[in-house]
Amino acid sequence: MKADITVNKKFIVGKTDRRLYGSFVEHIGRVVYEGIYEPTHSLSDSDGFRTDVLKLVKEMGVSAVRYPGGNFVSSYHWEDGIGDKTKRPQKLNPAWNSVETNQVGIDDFQKWAKKADTDVIMAVNLGTRGTEDARNLVEYCNLDSDTYYAKLRKSNGFEKPFDIKLWCLGNEMGGLGQIGRKTADDYGKLALDTAKQMRLVDPSIELCVSGSSHINMPDFAKWDYTVLDYTYDFVDYISIHQYYSNSSAIEDYLARGLDFDNYIKSVIAICDAVKAKKRSSKTINIAFDEWNVWTDGVLSDIPKFETAPHIGEMAYSLKDALVSATMLMTLQNNCDRVKIACLAQLVNAIAPIMTEKGGKAWVQANYYPFMYASKYGNGTVLQQVISCDTFSSSKHEKVPYIASSVIYNEEEKEIYVFAVNRSLTDEIELNMNFENFGNCNLAEHIELYCDDIEAVNTKDNEAVTPQKVISDKAVLKKHSWNLLKYKY
Repeated sequence: MKADITVNKKFIVGKTDRRLYGSFVEHIGRVVYEGIYEPTHSLSDSDGFRTDVLKLVKEMGVSAVRYPGGNFVSSYHWEDGIGDKTKRPQKLNPAWNSVETNQVGIDDFQKWAKKADTDVIMAVNLGTRGTEDARNLVEYCNLDSDTYYAKLRKSNGFEKPFDIKLWCLGNEMGGLGQIGRKTADDYGKLALDTAKQMRLVDPSIELCVSGSSHINMPDFAKWDYTVLDYTYDFVDYISIHQYYSNSSAIEDYLARGLDFDNYIKSVIAICDAVKAKKRSSKTINIAFDEWNVWTDGVLSDIPKFETAPHIGEMAYSLKDALVSATMLMTLQNNCDRVKIACLAQLVNAIAPIMTEKGGKAWVQANYYPFMYASKYGNGTVLQQVISCDTFSSSKHEKVPYIASSVIYNEEEKEIYVFAVNRSLTDEIELNMNFENFGNCNLAEHIELYCDDIEAVNTKDNEAVTPQKVISDKAVLKKHSWNLLKYKY
């Protein structure tokens, strides 16, 4: 099978924002405890953070991490996780039916983020709390003043502000299972008031308003439009979420990137409809701050009242990595409007990094496409004209066998082509046509492939790992992910 991709230096989508390669740490399962934090582990540092996990996070290139939720934040009291650890209360975590020790809170997490070379994206509780609490948290984190919460931070050992710039106004506030769930009108009014008050404390912050929990919400579009109608002048981004199940037929599953792209373009249309109504010169962009694939039911059957229960610990196969990679390429191909994205989660629960208590840390198959995208996917995204064969499934027609994104780095004089071959049987010989770039030569080809598309990595066996391909032609194996580096 053969395929052609044509790009022109003058026809661009936009430039990527580094925050496109973000992730998510929520107080769910073993993401925090036994994930990033395990003071009794032999490899933990003086703050209790696992250095083996930190090393993998840094190599993964995670640019920003959303914290502390997620559903967890909608009943969270941030004051429980600051100051003297011996005095922090142990409480129930109603979002996930578990016990929260509060041994990690914003004091600790911002320390971890600095060690991981990543920024913090902070969420506030608009479920059971509201405007005053959010305003106080901004003061605690960002102000250098003699006021109560800024002085409280200083008394806890942090003289300098944390300087957190990006804030989420709650989480999935229209979600059916969300604690403190609200109507679009009620949430829109609360988010507007909260945004105003947070900006009064720190005018430099950016704000994400909560959009639809997913595209299949009964009130999708109406919810987003209503909330934006209230908050448009006071926020910068609308936050949206989407997960896809790997339980569907494999052909449909591999085509999920098309659904993902449609969702993004639908939300862009809603944002621009509100912009037109308000006759505004301002453009609202997208923070896709939860996205991933999973198995149906992976977050059900949660054990009650345990500390760090095993929740959502699924093994990601090569098949899952391919779909995750097509979603990531779709984010890149919409970088003119999608500025922030968070792969959910980071460790253990539906995550690319896994740990065992007191033991090893290892990476899953979906770790690698993200790592290479974060390393090489920074620059100008080019519009593509793709010519290739297609296939059909029960839910999709004319699905291209090739899913791809093309990004060039003017400083390095390099062009990076990320490509997935969706064919289950045939390799594809890919011909790249670069217009207005001069001579372009294939300098490196890295592939993620295993003959068994269901293969997974374990702590003792890495079955799915990237390999360098030695060839002067770009040949993409069946069901493979590929990075092609061209010099010009």
